[in-house]
Amino acid sequence: MKMAEQRDEVSRSVKTSSIRERISGVLHRKIDWTSLANMGKEWIRNPINMALFLWILAVAVSGAILFMVMTGMLNHALPKKSERDAWFEVNNQILNGLFTLMCLYQHPKRFYHLVLLCRWGRDDVAKLRKVYCKNGSYKPHEWMHVMVVVLLLHLNCFAQYALCGLNVGYRRSERPPIGVAVCISAAIGAPAAAALYTMLSPLGRDYDDDEENQLQGSVNSRVSLERRYSFASNGMVPVSDPQWSGGVLDIWDDISLAYLSLFCTFCVFGWNMERVGFGNMYVHIATFILFCLAPFFIFTLAAVNIDDETVREALGVSGILLCVFGLLYGGFWRIQMRKRFKLPSYKFCFGNAAVADCTLWLFCCWCSLAQEVRTADSYEIVEDKFCQRVQQEKSLVSPLPREDGVFDPKVGIGSSPRNVSGANTPSRFWKEVHSPNVQTPRGNGEGNSQVVLTPPSPLSIRREA
Repeated sequence: MKMAEQRDEVSRSVKTSSIRERISGVLHRKIDWTSLANMGKEWIRNPINMALFLWILAVAVSGAILFMVMTGMLNHALPKKSERDAWFEVNNQILNGLFTLMCLYQHPKRFYHLVLLCRWGRDDVAKLRKVYCKNGSYKPHEWMHVMVVVLLLHLNCFAQYALCGLNVGYRRSERPPIGVAVCISAAIGAPAAAALYTMLSPLGRDYDDDEENQLQGSVNSRVSLERRYSFASNGMVPVSDPQWSGGVLDIWDDISLAYLSLFCTFCVFGWNMERVGFGNMYVHIATFILFCLAPFFIFTLAAVNIDDETVREALGVSGILLCVFGLLYGGFWRIQMRKRFKLPSYKFCFGNAAVADCTLWLFCCWCSLAQEVRTADSYEIVEDKFCQRVQQEKSLVSPLPREDGVFDPKVGIGSSPRNVSGANTPSRFWKEVHSPNVQTPRGNGEGNSQVVLTPPSPLSIRREA
């Protein structure tokens, strides 16, 4: 703790370079397919991204084959058990090599971050903030929190190396099942825990400018007030009683959203979570996939080394059931969304709102996701609040008596008054008064006398300071 306090003093001395305003106007409320296609083309042109895409494609193909072999979907194509075991082992080794290759690629970068943490200079703080801190801004005790995340990522790499050693050094029949299960659990659980820790710890939270400046020892009240009350200048006011947009079963109200929720559940969930301010989209997608798929692979790989067919099937079914419970990840964030934006709660499960939210995700995950996205579409999100834009009415200007104008209520708000005479307009009045051929009538006693105006004396003119 003393070391963390000393490192935190260095953190306070490093100012934040830029703070991203989290206003819903920055993010598109609807998916722009043209922009998305252009962004994808630009992304794939990068050689590193191209290699990453090939890696993901290879993992998907090999994982699909392994899944079909383990679930018995290829029993007709591979009737012999020896053939199925051979296909399983080949794809298992391919996946093992692909994940080990990714760890070898990422591990030097993680060692570099560990060195930066041990050194912890001003430049080191700025570099690590861009990677691990939300918006790249200062977070309380950020050195300690970043250290936890980095150590978990190192555990992921070392567990994958140990699993690779077991797969390469032992035959399938000789591999210790407990060692394989422990290595797989650590390799999958460590990055999942790091992702959750990043989102739930101060690293993934938003801090106002006044809070950040107070933590860093400086005060900038003007900027904080502008940021805190920026919705006033934009014509938006907070909604005191927000509501869910439609019911849970109204998934078909928006056809495009319904199909996206059905076939791109993980991506839509991560996109919506980032839009409402609950962390990075890619972290949510990866974590959700891990919770929904990891139990199946762990239990199935553990059952491979068991000869009893009944026990193997029981472990496979248990893994599938645990994958269903991975949907509780969506229920957890639905609870957070409801509490943050003060949305009404469902109490059909013994009056417990949290249990009701989890039940909705367990039995109707696509409907719940569509309702959450529709609700975020219905409001503007400013400073963790649902807001609505208010139409500002224009003030009515009454015509002057000399303009002979009469206000016509049929014209409407914001329109100019209707002039009845049509000739006595302000511009014509101005021309008649200042025309040299027209004499303006005077009051009583003036007659035709002319009034001569004399300019002020230059000595009487004083220049203002």
